[in-house]
Amino acid sequence: QVQLKESGGGQVQPGESLRLSCAASGFTFSNYAMGWFRQAPGKDREFVADISDWTGSYKDYADSVKGRFTISRDNAKNTVYLQMNSLKPEDTAVYYCAAVRAPIPRAEYEYDYWGQGTQVTVSS
Repeated sequence: QVQLKESGGGQVQPGESLRLSCAASGFTFSNYAMGWFRQAPGKDREFVADISDWTGSYKDYADSVKGRFTISRDNAKNTVYLQMNSLKPEDTAVYYCAAVRAPIPRAEYEYDYWGQGTQVTVSS
C-alpha cells in the first residue's frame, strides 16, 4: 500500500525554522521525483519545491521561498525533507508532499501519490 506521511509541522514565530519530513512506503522511492506543495486557507494549492529522483541533483523552488527553503532526499530512509528557514506569516498553510514516477518533477496534476498534509502556522 502506497503511503506518504508528512510530519514536522507546527506553530512558530516569524523568523523561526521548521523541518518537514515526508516518509514514503509502498513504492520504490528512489525512482520517483518528489515535490512539496502547500495550500493556504481560501487559496489554491501551490508549488513550493521539487527534487529529481535518485541523487536529487535537480531541484527547483517557488520564487516566494527561494533562499529560505531547501528540499533534500534520503533514499536510504525513503524520506524527503523541506527545511524552512526565516519563516513568514504568508508561509502559513497545509504542506503536502507528492511523488511522481519520473526522473524530473512534473506538473502538479501529473503527480501519482499525495500525502495528507501537515499544518504550518507562522504567527507572532
